[in-house]
Amino acid sequence: MSFLSATLSRVKPSPTIAMTAKAAELKAAGRDVIGLSAGEPDFDTPQNIKDAAVAAIAAGKTKYTAPDGIPELKQAVCAKMKRDHGLDYTPAQISVGTGGKQTLYNALMATMNDGDEVIIPAPYWVSYPDMVLLAGGTPVVVETTLANSFKLTAEQLEAAITPRTKWFIFNSPSNPTGAGYSRDELKALTDVLMRHPHVWIMSDDMYEHLAYDGFEFCTPAEVEPGLYDRTLTCNGVSKAYAMTGWRIGYAAGPVELISAMRKIQSQSTSNPCSISQWAAVEALNGTQDFLAPNNETFKRRRDLVVRMLDEIDGITCPTPEGAFYVYPAIAGLIGKTTPAGTVIENDEAFATALLEEADVAVVFGAAFGLSPNFRVSYATSDAALTEACARIQRFCASLR
Repeated sequence: MSFLSATLSRVKPSPTIAMTAKAAELKAAGRDVIGLSAGEPDFDTPQNIKDAAVAAIAAGKTKYTAPDGIPELKQAVCAKMKRDHGLDYTPAQISVGTGGKQTLYNALMATMNDGDEVIIPAPYWVSYPDMVLLAGGTPVVVETTLANSFKLTAEQLEAAITPRTKWFIFNSPSNPTGAGYSRDELKALTDVLMRHPHVWIMSDDMYEHLAYDGFEFCTPAEVEPGLYDRTLTCNGVSKAYAMTGWRIGYAAGPVELISAMRKIQSQSTSNPCSISQWAAVEALNGTQDFLAPNNETFKRRRDLVVRMLDEIDGITCPTPEGAFYVYPAIAGLIGKTTPAGTVIENDEAFATALLEEADVAVVFGAAFGLSPNFRVSYATSDAALTEACARIQRFCASLR
């Protein structure tokens, strides 16, 4: 009889972290590996945010805080939700966690019962299904298509809802595809949800500020105010503010749910890092001037990667609306053989061979629930992206 919990057999380690670790291992062994697997901006945290953290340390703000966030940060989140989305929240409706992942996890742990279902469009962020499983629920994965730009349709959502549906997890712009839903596309989904009052909405808005070509971000409770009382809007400072290591996420929702999430957090991690919280206050309240130039850089990198990958026979690379990922389809490469003799049976074999034979780390599509594809993160330098894409071109050209 195993000492470990049976629950662990239901989940798997994060494939994105595993691929990043494998690339780091090869790099440490002297290989010239270019990593395109980690979803982390290469920009430094803006100086005003770092200064706020230093000031917090100097002021002795190094003690425990309330389990789910200091009042100043909760107030900053309320102000952000009003400013950006016209949504009114009180501090009692705000939860601050150790990264966006914790707020999602707390919400699922606070609400899921055996037999509850959670609708998750695929491709999805790798952690969604496993968090649902850990919470005792059942992920209901609905595959989107390349032809529909990897976006869920209203008809697909309607068909997936059952009396057991507890949550619908929504992510726009998306990890891993970068696909962003327009207001009309999101309204079609919210119209479906209005017909099913037992279904709650978990909106992961982490890539909100990373949008290109005039794409206008909107969030479900903003598009359909009738969903306000059963929507948890989740966000954080990791991506747009280049604060991945600071580990601050937040969520806005009904008081009863936020209170339940606080109870779980108080008995697990307790408060997020006090210094990081004060840095996040400055991130949300301070200047946002760096967002536009950062986005211009990301857009340039996106266009570079899409162009170079789309030139490859056997690869189709759509142009995403936001985030910093592309999700090329590789149906035309399946069944081919690498110079080292590896048969590309699926996207995992492709990603493994690309790392071992061409020193480029990407994440295979099966990790995100939709194959055959792979994810590239273009949150790294133009030079690294150009070289990595050239290596992918040479690798694909060598397949027979």
